[in-house]
Amino acid sequence: MSYTNKTALIIGGSHGIGLATAQLLQSQGAKVLVTGRSPDPIRSAQAQLGPAAKVIPCDITSLPSIDTLVEAASSFFGTGRTVDLLFINAGYAALEPFADVSEASFRRTFDTNVFGAFFAAQKLAPTVRSGGAIVFTTSVANQMGIPGMSVYAASKAAVHSFVQTLAAELVGMQVRVNAVSPGFVRTPTMGVVGASKEDLVEFEGQGVKSTPMGRIAEPEEVARAVVFLGFEATFTTGEQLVVDGGLTTLRLH
Repeated sequence: MSYTNKTALIIGGSHGIGLATAQLLQSQGAKVLVTGRSPDPIRSAQAQLGPAAKVIPCDITSLPSIDTLVEAASSFFGTGRTVDLLFINAGYAALEPFADVSEASFRRTFDTNVFGAFFAAQKLAPTVRSGGAIVFTTSVANQMGIPGMSVYAASKAAVHSFVQTLAAELVGMQVRVNAVSPGFVRTPTMGVVGASKEDLVEFEGQGVKSTPMGRIAEPEEVARAVVFLGFEATFTTGEQLVVDGGLTTLRLH
C-alpha cells in the first residue's frame, strides 16, 4: 500500500509503537511529524527516520506545548486541514498496587493520559482533513482487571470514552475517531515507567504466559493496526481495535 502524499502527526512517537508507526508510514511514502518528551529518544528517532521526517519535543500535559505543536504542524504540513492521520499515542504508566499509589503518580497519569490526550485532540482536530482520522492508544487494562494498574486502567477507560464521544462530535467534519488497544508489547520499557530490568523481565514473562498466542506483540504489529484505522477503515468510527493475541477474549490462563 502506498501512502505517498499522505501526512501523519504522531504524538508519542520517539520509540515503541509510535516510532514503529512512523517508520511504517514513512516506508510507504507518507510525510511524518513525530513528538517525544526526552532528548535521547528524540535524537534517536530523528536519526532513524532521517531528514524527511521531523521529530520535536512536546509535553502534552502543557497547553502552551500543545500550542507550539499546532504551529509546528502548520509549518511542516501547511496551514488548514492538512493532516491525514493524528495518532495520539503519548502515555504514562506506573505499575503500582492500589495501596501504594501517590497523589503525584495519580496526577501525572491523568495529566498525561487524560488531560493531555483530550487537549491534544481538541487543538489538533481542526488540522485533520475531511476523510482523515484520529487514532488514540488505549489498553487492554481498561477491559480487564490487572493488578497494579488501577490508575492507568481508569485513565485509558476515559480515553475510550473520548473516542466514542469525539467520533459523534467530529462525524460532521468527516473525521473518523478510533482507538487501538494493545496488550503486552515488546518495547524498551514494556509501557511501564520506572521498572527495574528484573521487573521488566518478569512483566514480559507474565505477558507471554497469559497471552493465548504464547508471545507478546512486536511494535510493528500494533503499528499495522494503527495504519489500518488511520487509512483503510474508511467506514469505521467510534471503535476500539484490540491487538492483544487473544488476551481479553480467550483468557485461557
